[in-house]
Amino acid sequence: MFLSEVSLNYKTQPPWEFLLSASSNSLQSYELSRLNHAANLRKEITQLLDSWLEENTSALLARLLMRQREHPVAQGAAANGDRSGKTVSDNFFTDQPAASPAIRDRK
Repeated sequence: MFLSEVSLNYKTQPPWEFLLSASSNSLQSYELSRLNHAANLRKEITQLLDSWLEENTSALLARLLMRQREHPVAQGAAANGDRSGKTVSDNFFTDQPAASPAIRDRK
C-alpha cells in the first residue's frame, strides 16, 4: 500500500464509540495495530525520501554536466595548465558576472 492509497482510505476521526466501550484487551490490540500501521508508514516515508533524494541528486548531476558542457573553454584551459588567475569556483560559477575591481576595493 502506498501513501496515496493510505490518504484515500485514511479516517480522520478515531472510532470513538468502539474506543469508549472496548475492553482493556481490545484497546491494547487497537493501540498495537495503530503503532504497527504508523511504523509501516514511517518505513514507506523513509523509502520515498530516499528515492526522492536519489532522483534529485541525479537531476543535479545532469544539470552540472550540462553547465560544464556550456562552458568548455574553462575546462580546456585548466587541463592545459593555463590557470590565468582563475580559481576552482570559476569553473562552477562562470555564468555569473565577475565584480569589477573598483567595487571590491571600496570599504
